[in-house]
Amino acid sequence: MEHLDVLVVGAGLSGIAAGHYLQARCPRHRYAIFEARAAIGGTWDLFRYPGIRSDSDMYTLGYSFRPWPSDVAIADGASIRAYVEDTARAEGIDRHIRFRHKVTRAAWSSQTARWTVDGVRTDDDGVATPFTLTCGFLLMCSGYYDYAAGHAPDLPGVAEFRGRVVHPQAWPEDLDYTGQRVVVIGSGATAVTLVPSMADRAAHVTMLQRSPTYIVSRPQRDAAARWLADKLPPRLAADATRWKSVLIGKAFYDFCRRFPEAAKKLIARGVRAQLGDAYDPTHFTPRYQPWDQRLCFVPDADLFRAIKAGKVDVVTDTIERFTPTGLRLTSGRTLDADLVVTATGLRLQLFGGMAVTVDGAPLVPPEHKVYKGTMLSDVPNLAFVLGYTNASWTLKAELILQYVCRVLGRMERRGLTTAVAHPDGDVGDEPVLDFSSGYVQRALPALPRQGSRVPWKLYQSYVRDIAMLRRGEVEDGVLRLSRAPAP
Repeated sequence: MEHLDVLVVGAGLSGIAAGHYLQARCPRHRYAIFEARAAIGGTWDLFRYPGIRSDSDMYTLGYSFRPWPSDVAIADGASIRAYVEDTARAEGIDRHIRFRHKVTRAAWSSQTARWTVDGVRTDDDGVATPFTLTCGFLLMCSGYYDYAAGHAPDLPGVAEFRGRVVHPQAWPEDLDYTGQRVVVIGSGATAVTLVPSMADRAAHVTMLQRSPTYIVSRPQRDAAARWLADKLPPRLAADATRWKSVLIGKAFYDFCRRFPEAAKKLIARGVRAQLGDAYDPTHFTPRYQPWDQRLCFVPDADLFRAIKAGKVDVVTDTIERFTPTGLRLTSGRTLDADLVVTATGLRLQLFGGMAVTVDGAPLVPPEHKVYKGTMLSDVPNLAFVLGYTNASWTLKAELILQYVCRVLGRMERRGLTTAVAHPDGDVGDEPVLDFSSGYVQRALPALPRQGSRVPWKLYQSYVRDIAMLRRGEVEDGVLRLSRAPAP
């Protein structure tokens, strides 16, 4: 049976970063990246809806070891996918990727200090073949949502609708909405991306939201990044640009959390300045405080420009039912539609739906605490990547991967085989994500928990995580390293 030192699951942003750090810092470890899909990119290969783009700046979403090479701070999905692919090719990481390999089960044995991993490999003709292998360490870079389908709420009467209903996660390649009346249900990042992108081709687009979201315009191109690139050596300019983005983002987040009323007024003032007479506070005044849910950023005010031009309407209401020609709302208003896009959110899923057992006992995530944001209590030799909710995914991903390599390096130097975190007394008990978004609240009962103090608490702070993950002690009295019994 094949054995790997490290098995990485997922070839998206995190998986390719894992390949980089394993090659650079653990060069004697044999690793492979298993990807269920047929291409590199993860999220950026899956999502193909109109206008798909980054929801944070590319100087932090991009890799620190391969800086984003453009002053386009908010990039489209195809550019991000190409960047990830180019990174994998440039470093030879692509040679370690096995496509169409879906991991379905992983079983840990303390006796052998190994994971036995089962899965299915699908060939070009669609023929599926089971596989089994073992690995010493399992590194989950599979994201946090279900790739099979997005959240689909109950839509009364949808069978009566004579038009087409599409979820952005499963956008059809042949969908032509030219000249059609489009209703986009939702108000999150996907909706505010789709709506202005569809407005030029559609006859009209309506964004139907149950409740408003905080929306902030930001420049698509970063003038400061361009200035730094002109004035400084490339590496120094890249580092300065990255830290500039980190610190500005952190300052804005802290301002919103400490002074929510002032933040609400500031955000509303920005929307009013963009829309002028088209501004209606009903559609842009959320019921929650800023950053209780993730803010939506729109590049160069594209959504506001489409509204002001009359190409887009925003309606705040709830659906009573579908009709043959559109939707009837609770208020009694009707919306005619040829196409309805259900941008209604994601379904969160831990470890890509993989079944996990530890010494024969099934892993029940809510019974475990998250250690340093990357391991589960009493689950050996398994780490996962979970990005920030208030900043870009890659900032946290790189810190986690650097930390995992520190653990692997310590184990190798000392001839040890097992790393497991065990709570040192009462560490508290809190939800792993402190977000009021619907997709988070729906998933919380199935997710692990966090504690109320370090190293069991997630502070969503890049600076604090640098101290803990990059600088903190590996053997901190909580993470225990040991050697399995001799066979």
